[in-house]
Amino acid sequence: MSVRTAPVEIAFDTEEEKVVRVGATVRRPMAASSPSVHALLAHLEAVGFEGAPRVLGVDGRDREILTFVEGETAARPLPAWAVSDETLAALAVLLRRFHDAAESFVPPPGAVWEQGSQADESPELVGHCDVTPENVVFRPGPSGGPLPYALIDFDLARPTTRLFDVVTTLRHWAPIADPIDRDPLQRSMDIGPRLRLFCDAYGLAGRDRLRLLDTARTRLGRSYVATRTRALTLGGDWARRWAGGAGERIRRAGAWLDAHEDELRRHLVGSD
Repeated sequence: MSVRTAPVEIAFDTEEEKVVRVGATVRRPMAASSPSVHALLAHLEAVGFEGAPRVLGVDGRDREILTFVEGETAARPLPAWAVSDETLAALAVLLRRFHDAAESFVPPPGAVWEQGSQADESPELVGHCDVTPENVVFRPGPSGGPLPYALIDFDLARPTTRLFDVVTTLRHWAPIADPIDRDPLQRSMDIGPRLRLFCDAYGLAGRDRLRLLDTARTRLGRSYVATRTRALTLGGDWARRWAGGAGERIRRAGAWLDAHEDELRRHLVGSD
């Protein structure tokens, strides 16, 4: 369990200490997409969605100022509470609440989103597009155990569809991955029932369940291209991920999906 508490001016990202906590705030350098992301976060606050940071402005070093969301994040290897069915269902509910809140957001004229992202056809909303275990803050739930409370790190947010954001989330949390690339406690999991559990908790429509696996295949292909592009153009952590085998992991996930498609589809659209 990784507790997100820290003293003043401690770095979250060791690369040039780009992201730091300053008291009750988080600071990171402004990017071209930051004003658009700030507009989204301001909208979420205005409509009463509590599961995201608040924008407080820009400091004298041209760093965005966001509220620090108190809670815990799941350190790797993921603990049992982070991969439980209860967590998966609660995450689906949190993502649905975020989507419902974001649906009424109108991006500002000339909005810019993170480079390297491929635009979706007929986007429905601005999605998070990076709901990884590192980007979910947990707080104690009704039973006392940690449950998803908030989403953080909206730097990859962009116009997309509900289904595409669902698939991106399931890629990490079901997970849609070859067992060799999953966290230890995920390796023996039966993924089909977990896909069904998430979709049920989210309330995903039947027509979208029919399209989920094809969308996952599209998402993997785009992820391969986007990761390679960011590695070549941005370098840094993206280049390290690529050198560390990110492309191979994406390819293995696609092959695993192809091999298990019929079984997964039965769980998604079959009757109880």
